[in-house]
Amino acid sequence: MTTTPRQVVVTGLGAVTPLGGDVATTWEGLLAGRSGARRITEDWIDELPVQIAAPLAAELPLGRVEARTLDRSQQMALVAAREAWADAGTPEVDQERLAACVASGIGGVLTLLTQHDVLREKGPRRVSPHTVPMLMPNGPASTIGLAFGAKAGVHAPVSACASGSEAIALGLDIIRAGRADVVIAGGTEAAIAALPIAGFAQMQALSRRNDTPQTASRPFDKARDGFVLGEGAAIVVLEAAEHATARGARVHGVLAGAGISSDAYHVAAPDPEGAGAARAVRAALRSASLTATDVVHINAHATSTPAGDLAEAVALRSAIGDHIDQVAITATKSMTGHLLGAAGAVEAIATILALRERIIPATRNLDALDDEIALDVVAVDNRTITRGAALSNSFGFGGHDVCLAFTV
Repeated sequence: MTTTPRQVVVTGLGAVTPLGGDVATTWEGLLAGRSGARRITEDWIDELPVQIAAPLAAELPLGRVEARTLDRSQQMALVAAREAWADAGTPEVDQERLAACVASGIGGVLTLLTQHDVLREKGPRRVSPHTVPMLMPNGPASTIGLAFGAKAGVHAPVSACASGSEAIALGLDIIRAGRADVVIAGGTEAAIAALPIAGFAQMQALSRRNDTPQTASRPFDKARDGFVLGEGAAIVVLEAAEHATARGARVHGVLAGAGISSDAYHVAAPDPEGAGAARAVRAALRSASLTATDVVHINAHATSTPAGDLAEAVALRSAIGDHIDQVAITATKSMTGHLLGAAGAVEAIATILALRERIIPATRNLDALDDEIALDVVAVDNRTITRGAALSNSFGFGGHDVCLAFTV
């Protein structure tokens, strides 16, 4: 006997990004086409080939004592979660029916690097006793679980740049399985430091437009040469529809489905045929009981790398078919930069708001669409859309493919 899965709605949104310290400011920045990229001025950047990044646009509203025991990635997740929880109306929920799924692609790398410096320069007795909880990849998830008393499970998917989306997909599964009624889900990343930048630069993954940082991230453009590393966090409150209805909650949108697959192709390079990504898109549509023709909008993963953007375009045409010509596509990393483990969660919020407000932020810096990118990418001016379904794609090193499907 087939049963209809529980409907999962989004009742809370929270974010700290290179465009703003909350969701409203970030959304306004996307609609305005602002770039969060800038040239880094700290001394450690001087010897690096890449000297641009997209740091947070605002200071985090945390006291010194509270912040002292949290890695920056944990601080950002906590701030975003507080906003999302307040936006959801501070739900009254049995703690044993509340879960947290908060991801990071790298974890507390800033803590690891700074405490290693302390060890070398001052000795082991000066290393912080908070080092391990601050550097562990499940640190943000545990921070949120403790802050909100989540007792139905605390989870921390680690799947590179697909981590934030995978955390949201896991939240969907948890509610559908009946393990929780409310899930705090999303992603966070704070990795703007010499070692991560040097490592990505050695892979030829980063844009080297040091003199023009705001034009550096240019998804789908002929002249794209790599991504801009960003930082931030985004959290959504997912809720079983019946639970949200019972408490009279405002609903931003419906998390209708999710698809997860893997390339099994290369640790860093995408499958040029986009087969794994296409499977994730198809799986998301099946999970949501949607067809390709229901889709009106896609927030593409589109990091601004030559190979990645092309592979995604191939995947979308394969998964959506000829209807892809009727789908309005945007790439918000052109403004936020690439937030790694937080990227999928930030873009999920952008996708929800695009559906809710029926407007798609234009892709910045798309001066000349790559001839091989056979997609309708929104550029220059924002575009209004009709009601329908929207997808948000996230793909990560290791061949991780995640697609989230939303409706309103």
